[in-house]
Amino acid sequence: MSQTLASTLESAPAGAAGNGRLRRILRALAIVSCVPYLSLKVAWIAGSHLGIPEGSSLLEHRTGMAVANSLTVLMDGAVVVIALLLTRPWGLRVPAWLVAFPVWVATGLLAPIMTAFPLQLLVKTLGGSGNKALENGREPFLDAWVFGVVYTGFIVQGLVLGTLFVLYTRERWGHLWRGRVRELPVSGVGAAQRATAVAAAVLALFPLVTHLMWACGGTAGLSAGRAADRTSDFYVVEAMYVVFLLSAVAGAWMLAFRRGRGLPVAVPLALGWAGSGAVACWGGWLSLASLAGVDDIAKRPTELMSLTYAVHMIVGMLVVALGAYFFAERTGAAGPPRRTP
Repeated sequence: MSQTLASTLESAPAGAAGNGRLRRILRALAIVSCVPYLSLKVAWIAGSHLGIPEGSSLLEHRTGMAVANSLTVLMDGAVVVIALLLTRPWGLRVPAWLVAFPVWVATGLLAPIMTAFPLQLLVKTLGGSGNKALENGREPFLDAWVFGVVYTGFIVQGLVLGTLFVLYTRERWGHLWRGRVRELPVSGVGAAQRATAVAAAVLALFPLVTHLMWACGGTAGLSAGRAADRTSDFYVVEAMYVVFLLSAVAGAWMLAFRRGRGLPVAVPLALGWAGSGAVACWGGWLSLASLAGVDDIAKRPTELMSLTYAVHMIVGMLVVALGAYFFAERTGAAGPPRRTP
């Protein structure tokens, strides 16, 4: 399939590539995949309890729930805008940062779901622990079917947007990430870039230790409510945070110190892109959620949890800054891309 996508793009003129049949199909899939989530959120804002059990904690803060749902409606609605941007001819004229930033955020928010949710289902199939709320006689947060519907939509969004972004970047910036790491000029890396990579690696040790500890069953630093509600889903998510932190640091290290010399340049860029997005965006999202306030003291994030989320953001921003510098340097060296008439 990837060969078909590439050949479709390469054979199309620059102005007509966005109007190809393949891109129209992918654009339609991206938009349709948003419908289940947006429908649920709009229904909840309107007062519906669809998928929310009676007694759920979501019903205790109706105003806060309406505000949070409105925010997430805007976030998922942005997927439609991104899909149009990546498939219409005018999208090639949009400033680079205005394309890269929202796609980076989308990658960061969707990538952990795309990896963790299938693994959670697999672990449950193999005997993983179930819903602690039901086991403890409490009402669950949401009905189980809601997660299946919503996360399936997110996975489709991630796959489609990822494919469209690769096609878009191949057309607009493909000349910047061709070749292998050994072909990158060593002179293009300064002390500041290496210091940034080292700082990201050192800072990442803290959240790596905490997430690894929690993934292995430790409870130090967890709130009492979070520790009591742990299931196999919790352990999978914690393990995924470890993977994305390592991915971010590995991508930055390869670029700054030219490691993995036989690898395509796209490999460290992809590792840094996905890893930095996941740790920065989820760190930001979890920090924002903790600021919203929780009435139940046992469920409030502890200082260690909040600090872990904050360091997430710092590591992610350091890595993405290094990547931005890499592209700026390579753009200056390569000049404007050459288009085939």
